[in-house]
Amino acid sequence: MAYRSGGSQVAVNVADRIYEYLLNSNAQFGADYSVSAESTRRVMEEAPDAAIKLFNAHSPDEIVFGASSTMNLENLARGLDSDIQAGDEFILTLEHEANVGPWKRLAARRGAIFKYWTPTPTTPNNPYSVNYKVEELLPLITSKTRILAFAACSNILGTILPIKDIVHAARNTAKEKGSKKFEVSVDCVAYAPHRLIDVRDWDVDFCVFSFYKVYGPHISALYVRLSSLLGSVSAITHHFLKVDHKSYKLQPGGPGYELVYGTAGVLPYLLSLTPSNDLKASFNAIAAHEQKLLQPLLVFLTAPEQIERGVRIVGEESPGINRVPTISFVVVGEKATKSSDIVKVFDNEGGIGIRFGHFYAYRLIDQLQPKIDVDDGVVRISLVHYNTVKEVERVVEILKKALAL
Repeated sequence: MAYRSGGSQVAVNVADRIYEYLLNSNAQFGADYSVSAESTRRVMEEAPDAAIKLFNAHSPDEIVFGASSTMNLENLARGLDSDIQAGDEFILTLEHEANVGPWKRLAARRGAIFKYWTPTPTTPNNPYSVNYKVEELLPLITSKTRILAFAACSNILGTILPIKDIVHAARNTAKEKGSKKFEVSVDCVAYAPHRLIDVRDWDVDFCVFSFYKVYGPHISALYVRLSSLLGSVSAITHHFLKVDHKSYKLQPGGPGYELVYGTAGVLPYLLSLTPSNDLKASFNAIAAHEQKLLQPLLVFLTAPEQIERGVRIVGEESPGINRVPTISFVVVGEKATKSSDIVKVFDNEGGIGIRFGHFYAYRLIDQLQPKIDVDDGVVRISLVHYNTVKEVERVVEILKKALAL
């Protein structure tokens, strides 16, 4: 069982497309000869059309491809430079640095201010059972709030936030406070493998996910609402390119063509998961199966004997449709055990891949109380729909050995 959160397995159709593209249509865009025309069609039409469906976007002009979600968000922040004023305020979560660092650097360049929406415990007996609460977000919004950037699902906590409710409440509060311009960026990297994105229903301005965590190649897609693309974002490409009305304005140098084309193979794979050939049905089936993986793990880790041993879930402790099978925990107390030592037992057993650390959510791990070693971090077990209950049973078997240390 391979470790999932660092990157999923790749659908055969994706690998086939990359291979076939490199052999048969590997040419520069824009020329009239047949191979170039086919290359252009595949990368500029076919691949964006698949991404449109995965985002539920309106137009290919709202789709940006980049090497990673970190790079896409950094380029977005650079594109917003001229639209941010001194004194503007950003509200950020303590999640993956990809959706934190670019906004902090933008704030530093433009004299803006950033605040953190921090997660708080949900269970009295477990100080690490933290989650984000809407009622703790709204007081942070003022007349100067310009950007709200948060993760749809934490790559540590595994909890899916009520995105539509958060955005609706935040927009209403920003309007009441007199904010002149308020835009929302949602990091869906840890969300997209488990649930269907819907940028239109959520009413968000920016959204990003990584295809290599959604059964595709190592490339990322960024959604930029067309009104924001035209009214907020400036081009960061060569000055002579006429791209002000196109998403290419955020693609300096352009992405790897074969990888962009490869992303079009993700959609047929997802559609194949149920007989109905429907994305909603596929993700409903994914969610239902993942609950069967999640429940036995959480039941084991929250059992009285594990609590007595010092096991504490980092995040909400209960399974449910608003939780994905990304489970983080620490072992504290009289018999505290390093996260790295737990993982070492798995490495020695072989066949099951889990990891330890902060997983680029450095600030989240660093602010947990009581303090833990941020570099040793948490133990994280991450699963997706192609994992099996039998594999979970094996994980529990090895956990029993690790916790017997």
